[in-house]
Amino acid sequence: MRDRESAHPAGAVLLDIDRVSADYDGRRALDGVSMRVTAGRRIAVVGPNGAGKSTLFKVVAGIHRPSAGTVRVYGSAPDRHVCIAYIEQHADLNWRFPATVEDVVAMGRVARMGYFRLPRRADRSLVASAMERAAIAPLRRRQIGELSGGQRQRMFIARALAQQAELLLLDEPFTGLDAGACRRLEATLEALGDAVAVLLATHDLAVAERMGRVALLNQRLIACGPAREVLVADRLAEAYGSNLRRVGADGERYALPDSHCDHGRPAGRGAA
Repeated sequence: MRDRESAHPAGAVLLDIDRVSADYDGRRALDGVSMRVTAGRRIAVVGPNGAGKSTLFKVVAGIHRPSAGTVRVYGSAPDRHVCIAYIEQHADLNWRFPATVEDVVAMGRVARMGYFRLPRRADRSLVASAMERAAIAPLRRRQIGELSGGQRQRMFIARALAQQAELLLLDEPFTGLDAGACRRLEATLEALGDAVAVLLATHDLAVAERMGRVALLNQRLIACGPAREVLVADRLAEAYGSNLRRVGADGERYALPDSHCDHGRPAGRGAA
């Protein structure tokens, strides 16, 4: 097992995805995807249902092995790397278990300190700080089954911060949340600043705009860069086909049918 506290190699890129292909349920889910993510970068990953967004995240997290290509996290194979925190769309937790928010957040320290070491003062301090940063501290004693969907997402972000993750993979975190919960979750992510790199899969093009940088995916990577350069008509049409429609008086804003969008806000031409 690698040294949990070892320094990263000088000059190593946080995440380097090189010509990755992957199959899922007997079909090609990713086809020759290449992308680099530097420390502190925030990127929205968008594409239609079945585009390979979840498969990409599982490959990066080291859960699913690619059929071709390589993934490197600071120069090493992912192998459930301690620097990566992957938050799935549907967390596999027993929500009736008598655990508190603080208990779950503290689980993030296990990746750093191991299973058999008791938490020290520094660990407890990191857990408390993580809950504050994720705006979940007032609920620290709340049983996890009592949380709303948005509160659960912020709890998992706090767990990632307690883990001292440097790359946060969020798979459709806004699904099922109302508008208020979405705003609070976005504010939590915005407050992280450049401390943590974020890859966030979403169907909501307005959210993608606000992230600033976008990776447009449909099995292959169609485009990756500033939102204003990626969320344009020809590239969106290439990814979504006939599901894309123009809205707004100027005809320069784009939206997707409800089946492709979390909470239905149209996207503009892009924002830096």
